[in-house]
Amino acid sequence: SRMKKIFCYIVLFLSVVGCSVHYSLSGASISPDVKTFSVAYIPNYAANKQATLSDIMTEGLKDKFRSSAGLSLVSSNGDLQFSGSIVDYSTSYQGVTASQLAAQTRLTISVQIKYINKTDEKQNFDKRFSAYRDFEATQSLSDVEDVLIKEISEEIIESIFLESVANW
Repeated sequence: SRMKKIFCYIVLFLSVVGCSVHYSLSGASISPDVKTFSVAYIPNYAANKQATLSDIMTEGLKDKFRSSAGLSLVSSNGDLQFSGSIVDYSTSYQGVTASQLAAQTRLTISVQIKYINKTDEKQNFDKRFSAYRDFEATQSLSDVEDVLIKEISEEIIESIFLESVANW
């Protein structure tokens, strides 16, 4: 009977605590006051330009918040606002083989994102997000670029999503 009492207290405590924050399967913890979001076009200011990267980042961020946060996209001034720019799109050589040739090449993409949460200013940030993928140095960037951009962009967008609404 003492165990039943303890169990009941634990269940009661968890019920009360569990009701105070809204969690979704995506890992987002979004205030019920937040209904909309906006994403300004993300221009490419990297030294090396890639024609589709701005569109991929901008549309990818919109898609992520539409599908994972259940918010409505507005053209500007959303409850959650994203703006920023692509600041790095570069390749570098990684490792050297016994014959002194580069073993792999690394494609790195970095995006500077400014996030404004109109319902909770403490959540605001202006932060750089980066990700990379390595590929065999025997391959040319043009052979693997589309696939790598997709993978890297998805990783960066996921990081932006988690940083802005997961509140871990």
